[in-house]
Amino acid sequence: MIALLQRVSQASVQVGGQIVGEIDAGLLVLVCAEPADTDVQVQKLLAKLLKLRVFSDEQGKMNRSVQDIQGGLLIVSQFTLAADLSLGNRPGFSAAAPPALARALYEQLLRQARASHPKVAAGVFGADMQIHLINDGPVTLPLRIA
Repeated sequence: MIALLQRVSQASVQVGGQIVGEIDAGLLVLVCAEPADTDVQVQKLLAKLLKLRVFSDEQGKMNRSVQDIQGGLLIVSQFTLAADLSLGNRPGFSAAAPPALARALYEQLLRQARASHPKVAAGVFGADMQIHLINDGPVTLPLRIA
Protein backbone atom coordinates (compact mmCIF):
# COMPACT_ATOMS: atom_id res chain seq x y z
CA MET A 1 0.00 0.00 0.00
CA ILE A 2 1.06 3.52 -0.67
CA ALA A 3 0.06 6.36 1.64
CA LEU A 4 0.74 10.05 1.82
CA LEU A 5 0.34 11.39 5.36
CA GLN A 6 -0.21 15.02 6.18
CA ARG A 7 -0.23 16.37 9.70
CA VAL A 8 -3.14 18.79 9.79
CA SER A 9 -4.73 21.24 12.18
CA GLN A 10 -7.98 20.58 10.31
CA ALA A 11 -9.12 18.82 7.15
CA SER A 12 -12.33 17.98 5.36
CA VAL A 13 -13.44 16.19 2.23
CA GLN A 14 -16.45 17.16 0.13
CA VAL A 15 -18.44 15.27 -2.47
CA GLY A 16 -20.93 17.23 -4.54
CA GLY A 17 -20.50 20.28 -2.32
CA GLN A 18 -21.38 18.33 0.85
CA ILE A 19 -18.86 17.58 3.60
CA VAL A 20 -18.64 13.81 3.98
CA GLY A 21 -15.72 13.70 6.42
CA GLU A 22 -13.82 16.15 8.59
CA ILE A 23 -11.34 16.24 11.44
CA ASP A 24 -9.61 18.80 13.57
CA ALA A 25 -5.95 18.12 14.50
CA GLY A 26 -4.73 14.78 13.23
CA LEU A 27 -3.63 13.01 10.07
CA LEU A 28 -5.01 13.27 6.57
CA VAL A 29 -4.16 9.93 4.98
CA LEU A 30 -4.31 9.54 1.21
CA VAL A 31 -4.13 5.82 0.51
CA CYS A 32 -3.67 3.67 -2.58
CA ALA A 33 -3.89 -0.11 -2.75
CA GLU A 34 -1.56 -2.06 -5.03
CA PRO A 35 -2.40 -5.37 -6.77
CA ALA A 36 -0.48 -7.60 -4.32
CA ASP A 37 -1.92 -5.96 -1.18
CA THR A 38 -3.88 -8.02 1.35
CA ASP A 39 -5.24 -7.57 4.85
CA VAL A 40 -1.63 -7.86 6.06
CA GLN A 41 -0.75 -4.51 4.46
CA VAL A 42 -3.94 -2.96 5.84
CA GLN A 43 -3.01 -4.03 9.37
CA LYS A 44 0.58 -2.79 9.01
CA LEU A 45 -0.59 0.56 7.64
CA LEU A 46 -3.07 1.09 10.45
CA ALA A 47 -0.50 0.16 13.10
CA LYS A 48 1.94 2.67 11.62
CA LEU A 49 -0.72 5.41 11.41
CA LEU A 50 -1.71 5.02 15.04
CA LYS A 51 1.84 4.89 16.44
CA LEU A 52 3.77 7.25 14.14
CA ARG A 53 5.24 10.05 16.26
CA VAL A 54 4.78 13.20 14.19
CA PHE A 55 3.09 15.50 16.71
CA SER A 56 5.07 17.83 18.93
CA ASP A 57 5.68 17.34 22.63
CA GLU A 58 6.32 20.13 25.15
CA GLN A 59 9.85 20.60 23.78
CA GLY A 60 8.64 20.91 20.20
CA LYS A 61 10.01 17.50 19.17
CA MET A 62 7.99 15.00 17.17
CA ASN A 63 7.35 12.54 19.99
CA ARG A 64 3.56 12.11 20.01
CA SER A 65 1.29 9.93 17.93
CA VAL A 66 -2.23 10.64 16.74
CA GLN A 67 -3.39 8.43 19.62
CA ASP A 68 -1.34 10.43 22.12
CA ILE A 69 -2.94 13.72 21.07
CA GLN A 70 -6.39 12.14 20.64
CA GLY A 71 -6.39 13.44 17.08
CA GLY A 72 -8.44 12.45 14.11
CA LEU A 73 -7.76 10.33 11.05
CA LEU A 74 -9.24 11.41 7.73
CA ILE A 75 -8.69 8.52 5.34
CA VAL A 76 -9.20 9.13 1.62
CA SER A 77 -8.69 6.69 -1.26
CA GLN A 78 -6.39 8.04 -3.98
CA PHE A 79 -5.33 5.68 -6.75
CA THR A 80 -3.16 8.39 -8.34
CA LEU A 81 -0.47 7.70 -5.73
CA ALA A 82 0.46 4.71 -7.90
CA ALA A 83 1.03 6.88 -10.98
CA ASP A 84 3.82 5.94 -13.35
CA LEU A 85 5.33 9.15 -14.74
CA SER A 86 8.34 7.57 -16.44
CA LEU A 87 7.03 7.63 -20.00
CA GLY A 88 5.46 10.50 -21.87
CA ASN A 89 3.34 13.22 -20.34
CA ARG A 90 0.28 11.26 -19.32
CA PRO A 91 0.47 9.24 -16.08
CA GLY A 92 -0.22 5.53 -16.16
CA PHE A 93 -2.06 3.81 -13.32
CA SER A 94 -1.47 0.11 -13.97
CA ALA A 95 0.40 -0.16 -10.63
CA ALA A 96 -2.81 0.59 -8.71
CA ALA A 97 -5.00 -2.27 -7.53
CA PRO A 98 -8.10 -3.07 -9.59
CA PRO A 99 -11.13 -1.14 -8.31
CA ALA A 100 -12.85 -4.11 -6.61
CA LEU A 101 -9.72 -5.03 -4.62
CA ALA A 102 -8.92 -1.40 -3.86
CA ARG A 103 -12.45 -0.78 -2.53
CA ALA A 104 -12.37 -3.91 -0.37
CA LEU A 105 -9.00 -2.99 1.17
CA TYR A 106 -10.05 0.65 1.69
CA GLU A 107 -13.26 -0.42 3.42
CA GLN A 108 -11.31 -2.90 5.55
CA LEU A 109 -8.89 -0.13 6.56
CA LEU A 110 -11.83 2.07 7.58
CA ARG A 111 -13.49 -0.72 9.60
CA GLN A 112 -10.28 -1.54 11.43
CA ALA A 113 -9.42 2.11 12.02
CA ARG A 114 -12.89 2.81 13.47
CA ALA A 115 -12.56 -0.22 15.73
CA SER A 116 -9.16 0.96 16.98
CA HIS A 117 -9.45 4.75 17.14
CA PRO A 118 -12.32 7.00 18.25
CA LYS A 119 -12.00 9.73 15.60
CA VAL A 120 -12.03 8.40 12.06
CA ALA A 121 -13.56 10.16 9.06
CA ALA A 122 -13.39 9.18 5.40
CA GLY A 123 -13.87 10.15 1.81
CA VAL A 124 -16.06 8.24 -0.63
CA PHE A 125 -14.31 5.55 -2.64
CA GLY A 126 -14.23 6.40 -6.36
CA ALA A 127 -15.95 9.76 -5.96
CA ASP A 128 -14.78 13.10 -7.30
CA MET A 129 -13.69 14.67 -4.01
CA GLN A 130 -12.45 18.07 -2.94
CA ILE A 131 -10.11 18.07 0.03
CA HIS A 132 -9.55 21.11 2.20
CA LEU A 133 -6.73 21.06 4.70
CA ILE A 134 -4.45 23.15 6.80
CA ASN A 135 -1.13 21.31 6.76
CA ASP A 136 0.49 21.78 10.17
CA GLY A 137 4.23 22.32 9.93
CA PRO A 138 4.08 21.58 7.06
CA VAL A 139 4.56 17.88 7.69
CA THR A 140 3.96 15.60 4.71
CA LEU A 141 5.32 12.05 4.72
CA PRO A 142 5.28 9.36 2.02
CA LEU A 143 4.79 5.80 3.25
CA ARG A 144 4.94 2.48 1.44
CA ILE A 145 3.85 -0.69 3.24
CA ALA A 146 5.09 -3.96 1.76
